[in-house]
Amino acid sequence: MSFESVNFPGYYLRHADYVLRLSPNNGSVVFSEDATFRQVAGLADSSWSSFQSYNFPDRHVRHSNYMLRVDPINNATGRADATFRRIS
Repeated sequence: MSFESVNFPGYYLRHADYVLRLSPNNGSVVFSEDATFRQVAGLADSSWSSFQSYNFPDRHVRHSNYMLRVDPINNATGRADATFRRIS
């Protein structure tokens, strides 16, 4: 799955240097891989969701220091930071 901006159609969350940024789709294979995530059961709460990086499957989207990143998750804090509740 990918996350497209509602306010900026054609812009997606994409990781670059492991930090998520809102970027326009340039049509490249690398962009597609950087902007694709697999929804999995939440790492801290299985009734919620976590998002695994397509091209770095050992990393998940997490919030850290007011930023979204794709990081390896290896402790309870990481699992909590990488678990999200989808609302729509």
